[in-house]
Amino acid sequence: MSKSRKERRQQQRSGFDDSVCYALYTFDQYLDLFTEIAISSFEWVGLPSTVDPRFIEVGLYENKAMLYFDDDVMGNLCLRAMLGGQLDVYNIPLDRRAYASNGYQKVCTREDSVIIWDNMTHWCCKDKMSIFAKRLAELDASIDINCKAQRTPILIKGSEQQQLSLQNAYLQFDGNQPVIFASNDFMEGDGSSFGVFTTGAPYVADKLYELKVNIWNEALTYLGVTNLSIQKKERMIKDEVQRLQGGVMANRYSREFARQQACEQINRMFGTQISCHFRDVFNENGDREGDIDDE
Repeated sequence: MSKSRKERRQQQRSGFDDSVCYALYTFDQYLDLFTEIAISSFEWVGLPSTVDPRFIEVGLYENKAMLYFDDDVMGNLCLRAMLGGQLDVYNIPLDRRAYASNGYQKVCTREDSVIIWDNMTHWCCKDKMSIFAKRLAELDASIDINCKAQRTPILIKGSEQQQLSLQNAYLQFDGNQPVIFASNDFMEGDGSSFGVFTTGAPYVADKLYELKVNIWNEALTYLGVTNLSIQKKERMIKDEVQRLQGGVMANRYSREFARQQACEQINRMFGTQISCHFRDVFNENGDREGDIDDE
């Protein structure tokens, strides 16, 4: 007995919901990867024991700014803050209220607190990384669809009474059955109602994956993480690598200088010796042993 229209709609709806959930999961996966890279890129040195460097980086990534101040009981703290009110001549907010998830709050001013920005533009990094994650998730879906089109390159047409038989035939085809068996009444009725068509989908998954790698490298470039957007079969000399890293270093300076600027203000205000620098697998000469030739 063929399925009713309601059952078919429910089945289609279930398949659509699964596709949406998978797309959202893939998006979250890439966003989590970018989050891990972003919050582990910087190393803080000289922070008091009351200040958590991981919490600083998470706050900067998600909220674009953190507030460093001194609490009369706990000592130096660096927490999320609501910034607003009047601006100074450099458009820096004067009203600052630090807060924590446990309900802690403290009102600060520019005389007793320092704002740490994530970058020189004072914009949220997570919002921009969400765009990269969305593009990568869509490319993953396109790659999967193109690969599945190579596995199932046919479209079977039939009447409503033949739906169950067509589904069984397709399952045998999808299961790599060497022979597909059908009863004598499989072709009963109007012969024109039955047909098999090839979709003719070209294989472009390799090109889509290459585009995915380029977008991934573009995201790393924005975060200031070293990557090679150009792949060469032969070994690259040091000068070539350094020229290719121009965009990486420019974005890195924006994030690193914002933190260093805050460290200088904090050290002057609280008498600390705090510093912050970017972590990188490359050494001071800009190369990595075994990967780059000097000549």
